[in-house]
Amino acid sequence: MSQFVSEAPKPTGERAVAAVAALVVAAGQGLRAGQPVPKQFALWRGKPVVRHSVEALAAAGCSPILVVIPQGADAIAREALAGIAGVQFTAGGATRQASVRLGLEVLVGAAPDSVLIHDAARPLLPAEVVARLIEALERHRGAIPVLPVVDSLAHAEHGDIMGAPARREDLRRVQTPQAFRFEDILAAHREWDGAAAAGDDAQVAQAWGMEIAFVEGDEILHKLTYAADFAPSQPLVRVGTGYDVHALEESEELWLCGVRIAHTHGLSGHSDADVAIHALVDAMLGAVGAGDIGQHFPPSDPQWKGAASDRFLAHAGKLVAEAGYGLGNADVTIICEAPKIGPHREAMRARLAQVLDVDIAAISVKATTTEKLGFTGRREGIAAQAAVSLIRL
Repeated sequence: MSQFVSEAPKPTGERAVAAVAALVVAAGQGLRAGQPVPKQFALWRGKPVVRHSVEALAAAGCSPILVVIPQGADAIAREALAGIAGVQFTAGGATRQASVRLGLEVLVGAAPDSVLIHDAARPLLPAEVVARLIEALERHRGAIPVLPVVDSLAHAEHGDIMGAPARREDLRRVQTPQAFRFEDILAAHREWDGAAAAGDDAQVAQAWGMEIAFVEGDEILHKLTYAADFAPSQPLVRVGTGYDVHALEESEELWLCGVRIAHTHGLSGHSDADVAIHALVDAMLGAVGAGDIGQHFPPSDPQWKGAASDRFLAHAGKLVAEAGYGLGNADVTIICEAPKIGPHREAMRARLAQVLDVDIAAISVKATTTEKLGFTGRREGIAAQAAVSLIRL
């Protein structure tokens, strides 16, 4: 592999001058992440990890963007970053410092005024952080994004014994990208003796004598490290809807929302035909992608003959909890001409809240008519619809 491979046309004539270049360190193996390829090339939220930050740097106007990759990773790197103009590659070294040094030497030809050095394993890169770093370089030779330490800290003695407390007020969590005036960070790396490993480029720069400024970082600049970081991301909120219909018959009992109501007709079905609970169960199952009520309690199964529908609702609540969610709220609408739902509404809310083990405030039950139109208007049946929101626990 040649040391410098560009996806963008090479400039002709006078050498192009780039104000802000970017160097993305993607030369590691990422073994702790447990992926079949180095983690920087593994898919994360629909894209290779490295592509997220490279796209962000390109959108911020950084040019050129040099990605330092493992030896022999040309093909996978090109595929991961295909279509992003101005991206260039070079092979890294045995350590992070060696990889950065090699990258900086390649960027000498572009003569940038400054450079952002970023870890590929931090895919989410807010434009605001980049802007703060670049602005800080107008007053300082180097700047890094940091966050406060919020947990109490203590020194460790003998590995597992608590020692003296550490003042968290004096400490910061350091992130990337780290910004430097190019000639300064190049000189710092060239003079680094390598006797001790540096945690990042700011430490190399500080050892060289550079003063490093802090700018505000961002929590979403989290570094992907372990297999759990690549687990499917669960949304904070999920929603589902349900709808059901049952016919009215004289010989049946009428159950709605787990409450028996005295009426001339009841609902016909394989279970107790509680149309409101059935709609609510479908909404909850749909919200966690668990199918519908018929898949879990098929009408063809005799064990559900005449079964109380609150058993179905309890099962749906169990599946929601197993998926890592709790009920945010449930909104049930009963559609009928009769009976009147108002006198029973609070009892219905209380029963649903009891079965689902939630506060009654999370449950809404209301009713409407179809103005005597359709099968509900002719009092041939009752329909119900439900909507739920689920909150990730």
